[in-house]
Amino acid sequence: MKSTVLKFGGYGLILGAVIFGLALTFGGSLSYTTQEIIGYGSMITSLSFVYFGIKHYRDQVNDGKVTFGKALSIGVLISALVGLGVGLIDYLYTTVINPDFAEEYLAKTLESYETLYSGNELETKKAELTMQMENYGGSGFMAALMFFTVLIIGFIISLISGLILQRK
Repeated sequence: MKSTVLKFGGYGLILGAVIFGLALTFGGSLSYTTQEIIGYGSMITSLSFVYFGIKHYRDQVNDGKVTFGKALSIGVLISALVGLGVGLIDYLYTTVINPDFAEEYLAKTLESYETLYSGNELETKKAELTMQMENYGGSGFMAALMFFTVLIIGFIISLISGLILQRK
């Protein structure tokens, strides 16, 4: 199990880091909504190694059998490695490549709020977003948030893959 998790988790980590890094680096001219869609797409693409890792373990390592629990644990461990790659790239991006990302995001989002809201509602939304950005605490928190986001999505993919691939 260990070699399967390391192999497919490593593939997912590398793919997640590369795709997410490219999207962050070269997607600067895109809207934040488009960047978010690309980001989630890169996470799901990288997490496809969960399915292939469980299938490999069942077919090549464990004589065509895998229980739901074993499949789930393999999937979650692979997801953790993918999350590590995405979180690491997010941290590097917001500390080294673009340390002003949080301020830029806040400014652009506040600007877009002016077309969506007016009056008291506009001021309330601006205050809420500003407070959220201050509470996040910086790059470390954002990287951890990315890690846990990937882990949650990976858990869901692991559940589905485990149900599909289980054989006793």
